[in-house]
Amino acid sequence: MDDEVRELNLTIDLCLRIGEVLLSSGAGAADVTATMQSVAHHLGLRRPDTDVTFTGLSMSYQRSPEEPPIVLLRQVKQRDIDYDILTRVDHLVRDVLAGRLDLFLARSQMATIVSVPRSRRRWAITLGWGVMCAAVAFFLGGNVVVAGTAFLAAAAIDRLQLLMSRRRLPTFYLQVAGGFVATLFAVGVASTDLPADPSLVVTANIIMLLAGIGFMGAIQDALTGFYVTSGARIIEAMMATAGIIAGVSGGLSVGALFGVSVGRFDPGRMLDVEGLAIVVVGSAVAAAAFAFSSYAPRRSLAPIALIASGATAIHALVIAQDIGRTWAAGLAAFFVGLVAYAVAGRVRVPPLVVAVSAIVPLLPGLSIYRGLSLLADGGSGTSMGLLAMITAASVAIALASGVILGEYVAQPLKKEARRLEDRLAGPRLVGPLRAKGRPR
Repeated sequence: MDDEVRELNLTIDLCLRIGEVLLSSGAGAADVTATMQSVAHHLGLRRPDTDVTFTGLSMSYQRSPEEPPIVLLRQVKQRDIDYDILTRVDHLVRDVLAGRLDLFLARSQMATIVSVPRSRRRWAITLGWGVMCAAVAFFLGGNVVVAGTAFLAAAAIDRLQLLMSRRRLPTFYLQVAGGFVATLFAVGVASTDLPADPSLVVTANIIMLLAGIGFMGAIQDALTGFYVTSGARIIEAMMATAGIIAGVSGGLSVGALFGVSVGRFDPGRMLDVEGLAIVVVGSAVAAAAFAFSSYAPRRSLAPIALIASGATAIHALVIAQDIGRTWAAGLAAFFVGLVAYAVAGRVRVPPLVVAVSAIVPLLPGLSIYRGLSLLADGGSGTSMGLLAMITAASVAIALASGVILGEYVAQPLKKEARRLEDRLAGPRLVGPLRAKGRPR
């Protein structure tokens, strides 16, 4: 093998490794494609063919029509969310494109990034999930008992899912277990005389379980023309959500066997404008705790908290005007997308880290639990339960599409974004803004 072919193989392999980290971290297929194309172009590959699917990446390059193409494939492994690795890879890509790293230094740094121990202790991540659920319980109107129970349930869910994932169980079963454990904690509270609303415990933990689902990547892929990858991600999101529903309904059934009712949460309680301060502070803490649990760099936690608090305030005020939950979620997410790009640039993280974390408090855990409790009642509540489930789906779509629309508007407003080179990729949530080497 001559030196030119060897360097070509190393270049393609680097691009595939970068793409694997981005795709497994929730980046859209368009962003992954554009990033891989940009790195390849900078390292001397003109117009390589790149294919991105949900479970695999491929890149091929043909030096001349007389020679066979070189094709490399890489399987995308399922990873836990790690925004620290995503941020480091994003910085590596920018250094390569700026000429600060050559091929061999970039490969060395890439190997270091994916092999070094994670930046936080695992017990700290468990505490982070607990703080997140406790904060959600507070801004939904819960007291100290509810927040404490939600904290303990979140810690138990995280540890159980960690144990199950080490045994390579599919995500569906992890979600079933999470929903079941959350409901059992709520049933335990309901069986006592403690002054607490156990339904808030379930709702808070549902939001925790929803937080890791890649709704945004699925919608972004659908909007940018990567329909196969979008379809796969949507199916994954549906299976994960179905697991939550199955687990919660199973827990409710156990409670019914013992004559214990968890109850149904009244969604109007969290929309009281007089309690807006609690909602804003609680959502800020929840978003920052999620970012912390996802290994986001510490410098990004405070900005994420501020953006989440602003988005939640918009959401609550819009709902107070009887406009509807879906439009309220969409407008709040649009605000997140609008400011995430500028804020992410200042704290040196990909906009994806800021956007996903900031919309966590707005995830439709309330609608899912309300729908399940209505379906469990049967009779006339069945139709209302189905409507609540449809509302949950529409809220999830509104959140993802609202963030992406905000990015569409925000990026061209930046001076360095006046001439977007690749309209197919749409707003860039990760990777370089300017994509080079794309075939026209």
